[in-house]
Amino acid sequence: MKLKHKIIALVFTFVSLYTLSYIWLRQTHTEVWEKDGRAYVIFPEDKIFLYYIFRPVSYLDGKLTGIGFHIGQHR
Repeated sequence: MKLKHKIIALVFTFVSLYTLSYIWLRQTHTEVWEKDGRAYVIFPEDKIFLYYIFRPVSYLDGKLTGIGFHIGQHR
């Protein structure tokens, strides 16, 4: 296999894993806030690094779906 094909396969694998893990996070951490009735992806406060890792895709998700994002539980 050529180096170019290996790089493409590696990039495809990385993008696929990144996307699938974001979808998993979104599905398992989405809550509807009672105050406004909107859905929010709640990033865990003790795993703040997830917020920074998934921030690029969350901007796109928010624009496309209108979902909100929040670090920690709403108070």
